[in-house]
Amino acid sequence: MSVGYVYNLSYIKHDTGQHVEVAARLQAIISHLVQTGLMKQLKPIEPRPATVEEIALVHQKDYIKDIEETAQRGGGWVDWHTVTSLYSYEAALLAAGGIIRAVDAVMGGEVSSAFALVRPPGHHALSQRAMGFCLFNNIAIAAKYALGKYNLERILIIDFDVHHGNGTQDAFYDDPRVMYISTHQYPNYPEDCGDMKETGSGAAKGTNINIPLPVGCGDAEYLKVFEQIIAPATRRFNPQLILVSAGYDPHQADPLSMMEVTTGGFGRITGIIKGLADELCGGRLAISLEGGYDPKALAASVKATFDVLLGNSVEDPPGQTPPGPGAVDIDGLIKAIKKIHKLS
Repeated sequence: MSVGYVYNLSYIKHDTGQHVEVAARLQAIISHLVQTGLMKQLKPIEPRPATVEEIALVHQKDYIKDIEETAQRGGGWVDWHTVTSLYSYEAALLAAGGIIRAVDAVMGGEVSSAFALVRPPGHHALSQRAMGFCLFNNIAIAAKYALGKYNLERILIIDFDVHHGNGTQDAFYDDPRVMYISTHQYPNYPEDCGDMKETGSGAAKGTNINIPLPVGCGDAEYLKVFEQIIAPATRRFNPQLILVSAGYDPHQADPLSMMEVTTGGFGRITGIIKGLADELCGGRLAISLEGGYDPKALAASVKATFDVLLGNSVEDPPGQTPPGPGAVDIDGLIKAIKKIHKLS
């Protein structure tokens, strides 16, 4: 079972200064993977810069040029929450190119699954706007690329970041070839999106599934929605490739959320996704890093994800609050979403 990872030092050069989305996030992940010996079990995949034409599969060319020119001037704020520096354009091209390389490695049989450890993240970026620390929508670009390069008819994107991936939803809202499923704290940033009633438009009606979770959800609640909503919706859609926007900010230690998912919980979520990939699309699974802002919790959770992909056991780190039996009642929410999407 060969599992790949994408990483490049250029991701560190995206300098955000005093910010929560910082290079230390990736440095903590790489250090933890090395210190625990897990890195030796992984196959490195070298990223390449995405071309302007590939970025333009999702973004307007004048917007791409604006990001490039802002970086050339030394960077600056491009959104209330999003800042760039001299090397941010280079890093953003490599971030999008990193998940593209992960897709190529999986589709070409080079690895069975791959995780792109990239920054800046991507799922908030709109066609002509940076948002929420994101410049280019990495996962959306990779999905558009895969549709064309491999002539695919059905791609599933699962997004378990604590924030709704508004940019990804927007990119595929009227495209029936891509199903987008998001679990997110609700209400939360970004505002005015992520409602369960947002289901897609035209021929894509039903291919957008939002699961807006109340504050306080932990392992029990997340596993319940994965088993009762995501798994049956995935089987019905029958994807040929599964992509994941992996945000680890639902972790109980994360400063930007009010969720209670544990490190082991992320391992169990990964297990469900991997099982669906094995069952439905020959194991073809490519993951792209999104959020997660407690470096220690992020590093441990990414390792748990890799452990599951590799078939290793997963243990919660010492000192973590054990997962509870399920403190939040989401049965009504699940029933409503299943009714909207006609899931038995």
